Amino acid sequence: MVYPLYTIFGIAPSVVWLLFYLRKDHHPESNKMILKIFFYGMIAALPAILVEMGALRAISEAAFLNSLGQGVITVLNIFIAVAFVEEFLKYLVVRGKVMSSSELDEPIDLMLYMIIAALGFAASENILVLFSLGPAFLFGETVSVTVFRFLGATFLHALCSGTVGYFLALSLLETRKKGRFVLLGLTLAFLLHGLYNFSIIEIEGSLSFLIPIAILLGLAVFLTYGFRRLKKLKSICRI
Repeated sequence: MVYPLYTIFGIAPSVVWLLFYLRKDHHPESNKMILKIFFYGMIAALPAILVEMGALRAISEAAFLNSLGQGVITVLNIFIAVAFVEEFLKYLVVRGKVMSSSELDEPIDLMLYMIIAALGFAASENILVLFSLGPAFLFGETVSVTVFRFLGATFLHALCSGTVGYFLALSLLETRKKGRFVLLGLTLAFLLHGLYNFSIIEIEGSLSFLIPIAILLGLAVFLTYGFRRLKKLKSICRI
């Protein structure tokens, strides 16, 4: 009985953020498509685990990296083996399931679908974290983990992927710069994602809180700007 409860608590943060961001679309997407991308985002978390484990192993076993010191390995683990892998797999969900869909009819859709995929991904992560608490259901601890991930990891996933979605939308409007926009979006997303994780894991003192908060606030402001700009471009969209 405890694991279905963990599943509900794990999905809840993503659902709350999903409802928040869907309100920004004046031409709502179909519920079927929303659930589809959310579900694929959840599934993407599973290969992410396998890829991350392989990347972590490869980095730790690379002799030339070991010669550079543990600090370099730690940075590569956090930024490449985890942050880059996760941002790239979320991007692949939208690239594979949205880019050729008739549901894609205005630039803002790409931001929304990237956020939807990210929230599905985060839901799987949340569930796995809660499952690790064990078979004895502790309500207070479960709520604490859920709230912490609602304000932290789940929000971060949505913001980073929303950033990718913004540049992905620009790539379709500026086809001559398509590759550069996609690369820029993914680079910003995984660097900020990695810095967030690095500050929590490796940095001590007040910076371990200030840096993540600054990243979340900065990305939230950027996404607000992104949504407003793409709404103005809908009249000239060629999607």
